[in-house]
Amino acid sequence: MRLTDFWTRLEEVFGPGYAASIASDQVLSQLGGRTIEQALKSGDQTHVVWRAVVAAYPDRVPARLR
Repeated sequence: MRLTDFWTRLEEVFGPGYAASIASDQVLSQLGGRTIEQALKSGDQTHVVWRAVVAAYPDRVPARLR
């Protein structure tokens, strides 16, 4: 998954403003206690980070984006 696709999906699920907040502020246990931004900056692959988002917010992410 391209980085631009990742951000498009995140914004589609949470809205542009809230997606930025989720990415910078929300620590996910699925990412080893890091935020989305930290994981991406550390070089984690976007599809791995996206799976962590889906696992953390299963009721929020629509099936077509999983």
